[in-house]
Amino acid sequence: MSTPTSKYSEEILRRVDMMGTVSVQELSQIMGVSDQTIRRVTRPLAERGALSKVHGALVSNKSAMDPPFLSRMNLNRDAKVAIANKVAELVKDGDSLTIDTGSTSAFIAQVLRERRELTVVTNSAFVASTLAMIPGNNVSMAGTQLRDHDGASFDRSAFQVVERAQVDHCVLSASMVHPDKGFMVHEQCEVDMAYAMMNSASRSIMAVDASKFQPQTRKPSLRQPDLKTGDALVTNETPPEAFSEVLSHLEIHIAD
Repeated sequence: MSTPTSKYSEEILRRVDMMGTVSVQELSQIMGVSDQTIRRVTRPLAERGALSKVHGALVSNKSAMDPPFLSRMNLNRDAKVAIANKVAELVKDGDSLTIDTGSTSAFIAQVLRERRELTVVTNSAFVASTLAMIPGNNVSMAGTQLRDHDGASFDRSAFQVVERAQVDHCVLSASMVHPDKGFMVHEQCEVDMAYAMMNSASRSIMAVDASKFQPQTRKPSLRQPDLKTGDALVTNETPPEAFSEVLSHLEIHIAD
């Protein structure tokens, strides 16, 4: 039988794994309990290695190929905001889009709240909820079962909804850019969804910040589908010369 402490433990672990890093004070506010309760419950969790405690913050020890979604949104935040603004310049009122579940795509969705009469198909609960209640928008959430770490759906119904769409743009993201292989991700479902979104769109927009052109400790091994001539890359710095060949057929937009 679950005790109040065990229930708090489960909820704290879920929250920390989702957010990556969260302060004790912030978590106490989210859960509606005291700082002392958070510290008392997390002490044994830290002792058994379920999470880490660093300078008043709780850090997830969950093994994942990508950091948790909210944690990723805080990485290179200024660059992602600049990229989002540049992508929004490519989208007009009344356009239709598919949007993937990357953290940069989440910032793009926030900026697109300034557009009107958009038709949006997405497998991201964050993107859907950000754009759904804008008057005049028509937003379809693709899928029913959501992943616990980023609120994304990759079930059968998600692909069915995306494959039936016919849109002006698809907005994609990647975990890394390789100078020979192009845009890379960690999971096959992300590759499959990118194919579905690209096949439904007249034009693809790849949005990645400059850090994705640097070597990474956790290297993704799966290639995103090749972008077509005239598709767009939006980033915040001019890509290094080593990437010139793999990007030569793309329309490159540098965000200020």
